[in-house]
Amino acid sequence: MTDMITFPDVVNWAVPLFIAAILAELLWIVTKGRGGRYETRDALTSLIMGAGNVASGILLGFVAYGFFMLLWEITPIDLGTSIATIALCFVLDDLRYYWVHRFGHRIRWVWASHVNHHSSQHYNLTTALRQTWTGTFTFMMVVRAPLILLGFHPAMVLFVGGLNLIYQFWIHTEAIGRMPRWFEAVMNTPSHHRVHHGRNPRYLDCNYAGVFIIWDKMFGTFVPELDEEKPDYGLVRNLGTFNPIRVAFHEWVGIFRDATQPGLTWRERLNYCIMPPGWSHDGSRETSSAIKARHVRDHPEHASTPGLPPLPDHTP
Repeated sequence: MTDMITFPDVVNWAVPLFIAAILAELLWIVTKGRGGRYETRDALTSLIMGAGNVASGILLGFVAYGFFMLLWEITPIDLGTSIATIALCFVLDDLRYYWVHRFGHRIRWVWASHVNHHSSQHYNLTTALRQTWTGTFTFMMVVRAPLILLGFHPAMVLFVGGLNLIYQFWIHTEAIGRMPRWFEAVMNTPSHHRVHHGRNPRYLDCNYAGVFIIWDKMFGTFVPELDEEKPDYGLVRNLGTFNPIRVAFHEWVGIFRDATQPGLTWRERLNYCIMPPGWSHDGSRETSSAIKARHVRDHPEHASTPGLPPLPDHTP
């Protein structure tokens, strides 16, 4: 087995590029008067969240890497480090990202970590840096386990994951409309990802792709950006704060408060952790599915259009 393998920390290498791109986008918006909005406090919060993500990676990264190395010790397969192996690892890791991202919207425990990325009501390149501080505690590292067991070295898996994150940076912008049709058909783009950040009922819980939008098309979660419906960015219930501590931890606090209510069964307490965001034991809140259904009831002309369900069947 090959143990001493190193790959560059491409995310840190890309930081100057991130800064240059943010300044270029801001200059474009200021000079052209279009292509997005910047709000100083919002952008600063995103930058602080990005710095906190780096710090949490330094403090807690050993947990995931240690887990991966334990798996590497027990797998009998070593696929090596050829270009073809790295390319295959990149594609398979992107599929892994799709499912982790989808879990992040459908399991409240994972959403508690991911929600901060959706908390901005603006959509610009600083939004890409609004990353979690608590990803380790979701235990989503286990979704990478099959890659290690299939023979991809942990250092390689983390390397291609870094490339994935770098790719996703540029799609957080309104300054780019649509890419060529062939590119939009295969790759994740600003248009596709704007939809993902929309809180419009039709845009909830879709377009989970990291690099290849084909996963959403394969698994039925793709919704196109409609010219007649601009994404409204943010959360279903926006936080109303720029405090990075609250942004980072508010949903964890919410889970604790909900799960420790008096008079609940153990199943109900568990469900507050693992059911989709918006689930409640008494039905007093709405999940994304309920929001979509309500929207269709209020706007029947939208039924069965992209991202929305058909009208309920009232046939006796």
